[in-house]
Amino acid sequence: MSFSRREFMQVLAVASAGGMALNHKDVLAGKAGAGQAMYDLPKFGNVSFLHFTDCHAQLMPIHFREPNVNLGVAEAVGRPPHIVGEGLLKHFKIRPGTPEAHAFTYLNFEQAAKTYGKVGGFAHMATLVKMMKASRPYAMLLDGGDTWQGSATALWTDGQDMVGACKLLGVNAMSAHWEFTLGEKRVKEIIEKDFAGNLDFLAQNVKTNDFGDPVFKPYVIKEMNGVPVAVIGQAFPYTPIANPSHLVPNWTFGIQDDNMQKMVDEVRAKGAQAVVVISHNGMDVDIKMASRVTGIDAILGGHTHDGMPAPFVVKNASGQTLVTNAGSNSKFLGVLDFDVRGGKVQDFRYKLLPIFANLLPADAEMQSYITQVRAPYQAKLDEKLAISEGLLYRRGNFNGSWDQLIVDALMEVKGADLAFSPGFRWGTTILPGQAITRELMMDQVAITYPTSSLNEMTGETIKTVLEDVCDNLFNPDPYYQQGGDMVRVGGLAYTCDPKADSGKRISNMMLKGKAIEADKTYKVAGWAPVAKGATGEPIWDVMEAYFKNHKTIAPRTINTPKLVGMAGNPGMAGM
Repeated sequence: MSFSRREFMQVLAVASAGGMALNHKDVLAGKAGAGQAMYDLPKFGNVSFLHFTDCHAQLMPIHFREPNVNLGVAEAVGRPPHIVGEGLLKHFKIRPGTPEAHAFTYLNFEQAAKTYGKVGGFAHMATLVKMMKASRPYAMLLDGGDTWQGSATALWTDGQDMVGACKLLGVNAMSAHWEFTLGEKRVKEIIEKDFAGNLDFLAQNVKTNDFGDPVFKPYVIKEMNGVPVAVIGQAFPYTPIANPSHLVPNWTFGIQDDNMQKMVDEVRAKGAQAVVVISHNGMDVDIKMASRVTGIDAILGGHTHDGMPAPFVVKNASGQTLVTNAGSNSKFLGVLDFDVRGGKVQDFRYKLLPIFANLLPADAEMQSYITQVRAPYQAKLDEKLAISEGLLYRRGNFNGSWDQLIVDALMEVKGADLAFSPGFRWGTTILPGQAITRELMMDQVAITYPTSSLNEMTGETIKTVLEDVCDNLFNPDPYYQQGGDMVRVGGLAYTCDPKADSGKRISNMMLKGKAIEADKTYKVAGWAPVAKGATGEPIWDVMEAYFKNHKTIAPRTINTPKLVGMAGNPGMAGM
């Protein structure tokens, strides 16, 4: 199915007419013609890329709250993406109280979510992709990765539900991160069986352990309107550190600036007049890479889940590179248009479009596929485990309320003094009064290494764990950051100074009003171990055991550390 210009406008009109008629002057979905205002994006230039990233296997529309804490340190202070809330709106000139303000910030989240409805969903994204291709039939659709992981059905089908959805969506090329947690064999199977002749899996920075040979294609060169363009892939460089290395035992990763420069020079020598990178580095790493590697016109980035309304422009030795990040959870579609003349990019336009399910009708073919692939699991997905009285979200440098619920459950079920939960940035949001179904619970915990544990740790070891993760998050050099958030902590109060030197950021650790003693042993619960051979029940069994005893989940009191030196930081609000 493709859209003519007339059909494009008709679909927008239908979407607007079918929206929610709520009594609020800024309810976009309640206004006739609203869809045209949001999605009628005029064509520009002669080369186009459509980009989504970090959808984390969310085929259905969801709620997702953006962070109120996204701290920048060193050169990143006050630089996107480390601006939140009202500061973000002001920086990008977004009017408060609008649908865009809801899409890009946490502000008034509960009311705005009820007003504007859910976001994302592959059926609604498919409609938007077809709309954009109505005026840009030559556009390449790029997937930044973290696509095959994040939901129950993706876990239960070994990513097959997402593979089918991406093929149907018309993805042309992708890079990866959480895909590798399915293991080397499964990744290669998908590429060889499902993607052959359909979709290019690109990663210039993944090589074999033994001889350093490329594991995947580093790039592809295609022609748009007679213009040769190159797309280079950059997989998450820290996969064997952030995730279990035993799942990818034969492959090495890394940022590999030198090889990236080599690839850029190579595609330029082959005639590419526009060069883009689909990256899973994280935005701060991409900004540094753009300053060091020349000849890249744009880096379409992912991993850190930052919805950036406009690119960050990085000057380098040979010109400039645009750095973008397209959010997460199938919530956004980025549209990058280039005017390429005289053998190079002369100008550009970029728009990150929020995908409002109430404004975009579901594509019938994609919706049929989604219904079919979910059907065998629907009853299990829909089972109600509890009701949440408060907002449950995961996103921000420290504990979110969903994270708090997980560590609370770990401490109770495991009989622990304190608990750790990984600083994952994926996981959908639940509104107050909404049922916690098995599907929504699995949105927080669906990984291939879900083992829970109860270990004894000394106070010194506990501090070491906190310091190590804190350095991953707040190291002033982006190349030493791994892009997640701080480990979520239950039962333990502490002070954090993000600007302090490595090993000196954590202090004043307290447990039940008493100082943690370095040589004393404590019972610590956790889950998602990266070491091979861990044993214990999966985290979803822990959560279900907790829900059996707590059918109503009271609003969480979030365990946030005392922060030092962060007053006035534009990456922090609402604390």
